[in-house]
Amino acid sequence: MEQAQTRMELIYSQVLTFATVYGGQVLLAIITLIVGLWIIGWITKLLSSMMAKRHIDRDVQPFLLSLVNGLLRVLLLLSIASTLGVQTTSFVAIIGAAGLAVGLALQGSLANFAGGILILIFKPFRVGDLISAQGFTGNVEAIRIFDTTLVTLDNKTIILPNGALSTTAIVNISTKGIIRVDQVYSVGSQNDIDATKTSIMNVVNGCPLALKDRQHDVLITKLNANSRDYDVRVWTKSENYWGTYYYMLEHIARQFDKDGIEAPKPTMFIVNE
Repeated sequence: MEQAQTRMELIYSQVLTFATVYGGQVLLAIITLIVGLWIIGWITKLLSSMMAKRHIDRDVQPFLLSLVNGLLRVLLLLSIASTLGVQTTSFVAIIGAAGLAVGLALQGSLANFAGGILILIFKPFRVGDLISAQGFTGNVEAIRIFDTTLVTLDNKTIILPNGALSTTAIVNISTKGIIRVDQVYSVGSQNDIDATKTSIMNVVNGCPLALKDRQHDVLITKLNANSRDYDVRVWTKSENYWGTYYYMLEHIARQFDKDGIEAPKPTMFIVNE
């Protein structure tokens, strides 16, 4: 009986000693945990509201919120460990070394991942836009975290890594809604200038895809020895770019044949023996 009482007194003494020595730290850690979780929740809601006001893509918002939330929770746990007297220097070093190793191993994937986030946030193009990038031209079919899919005019699927796509020049043909189709036609210098321009303008005015409220131009852009180059500029809607392009090629060729506009004559060279 006395032995059991002695054990109880010993346990009570140890608990009292622990509470006296570490009680304040434990209480402070609990308060830090409660307040920290409340602050993290407040920051997350504030960030969500800011992203909604800035119209950031809804597909990106959950990822960014979870990323920020996770990072803040890790910082909170390190702060609580420090409050309890745990040495956090070694933990930070281990986490840093592990992060460096993973980053080096997944360098390409991380670049594509970061590029995908930048594209989704800043939106240099959207799904359905006609763009030219990395030597390819096509309509954007899908924008994913690691890559972007284009569909070319001949229905080929091109998959472009987002890392390179986010750091190189992109020509967005659809952004403004309207676009100018530029073509150059070379005709013989024996053809009358006014007659040639009239022949081309007849095709431009008859093109159903050319915008009626825009001024279209036919300009002489170069004088050669036996030919003249005419720069033809036609405004159309972005989605009608290729339709307008091929319409002009075919119908100008037909109009030239109809109006007797001749091609450049070959240059004759006389060789003296």
